[in-house]
Amino acid sequence: MGFILISAGCAIGIGNVWRFPYLCGQYGGGAFVLVYLFFLAILGLPAMCMEFAVGRAAHKSPIHMYQQVEPRGTKWHIHGYFCMAGNYILMMFYTTVAGWMLQYFFQTASGKFEGMDAKAVESVFTDGLLNPGLQVGFMAVIVVLGFLINMRGLQSGLERVTKVMMTLLIVIMLVLAVNSIFLPGAAKGIRYLLVPDFARMKAQGIWTVVVAAMNQAFFTLSVGIGSMAIFGSYINKEQSLLGESVNIVLLDTMVAISSGLIIIPACFAYGVESTAGPGLIFITLPNIFNNMPLGRVWGSLFFVFMTFAAFSTVLAVFENIMAMCMDLFGWSRTKTGLINIVLLFLLSLPCALGPNLLSFIEPKGPGSTFLDLEDYIVSNFLLPLGALVFVLFCTRRIGWGWDNFKKEANEGEGLKVHDWMRPYITWILPILIIFVFIMGLI
Repeated sequence: MGFILISAGCAIGIGNVWRFPYLCGQYGGGAFVLVYLFFLAILGLPAMCMEFAVGRAAHKSPIHMYQQVEPRGTKWHIHGYFCMAGNYILMMFYTTVAGWMLQYFFQTASGKFEGMDAKAVESVFTDGLLNPGLQVGFMAVIVVLGFLINMRGLQSGLERVTKVMMTLLIVIMLVLAVNSIFLPGAAKGIRYLLVPDFARMKAQGIWTVVVAAMNQAFFTLSVGIGSMAIFGSYINKEQSLLGESVNIVLLDTMVAISSGLIIIPACFAYGVESTAGPGLIFITLPNIFNNMPLGRVWGSLFFVFMTFAAFSTVLAVFENIMAMCMDLFGWSRTKTGLINIVLLFLLSLPCALGPNLLSFIEPKGPGSTFLDLEDYIVSNFLLPLGALVFVLFCTRRIGWGWDNFKKEANEGEGLKVHDWMRPYITWILPILIIFVFIMGLI
């Protein structure tokens, strides 16, 4: 259970909340969900299973796992250094975003938004971005707290906290969803979100919908930079890895759909158009909570939910960073944690200061910040190309090979990898991942 909740916590993040509900509503409701689930099964699921398998077979962090299982004289282990870089770059912006969630919890709980009109709510977000002290302060809280928890050890720190946090996340999510479903006028939002509307899908363009579903299915699971491999290295061989991957995918999907049930019915109930991205979370929803009975309570619960969703990913990736540093340098867990508190705080400063003190630096063109650049590197290069490396490594003779992958994945009880899957996983899956990579660049 600890393995499932930690791995699901790594997969479940802000993309489940501020992107999936919008895509689902925009691209045909239940029709989009069906396409999304199809690609989740054929794209995300096998890639996750492979990453788990390499980690469990090696019993090492991504920085050293390839050396344990790669054929002698090959260079697959170079990918381990890209995994390490990917985890650091991901946290260079994710710590700031997680800080936004914590900041909004305190602001909502303290009643800051009560009585504000839409323009005033929007100004809170924009003014917050322009405040370097606020941005750096909450980022620092996330960095320090995350590493202090992980320094306590895998079971007494990460696993214990994640179990509590993920359990509360699920409970809060269900409470919020039930509240939204029973709002006056919410029924239209539920139909908009869940009932298949193929006409709406066709109007948006079938190809557009397919590409959006494929992207969301691939990126929602965070495969490609070893974030899952590290937890594969910690698990025993009592359960097969395909079955465990299915459990994590189902939990991730439940959170994504439940997020839609929290957000879309509320938007319909109050006649507010749902958008994607930070504007939905930090501008649209606070306005809705302002007009809702007991809105301060529901808003506070929502931002607790968002904080847990973001912080569960932070804790999982911090564990990966710590494991790689301990493997690479031979440091103790305490020393690794203390060094990384300082290092990641410094590395996260460009993102935290990007909208304010460093706003004159626009790395991806006018209006862009370091967050845009760091997100682009991870999402468009390191995740898809990393997933491709895992797939090729597990299916090619010059790598680990199909037989070794299948043997490791099938250890224990549960769903098994079968030889009839081999042609698809060996030849079609890499093409799909390359397609996701190319579309990301376009």
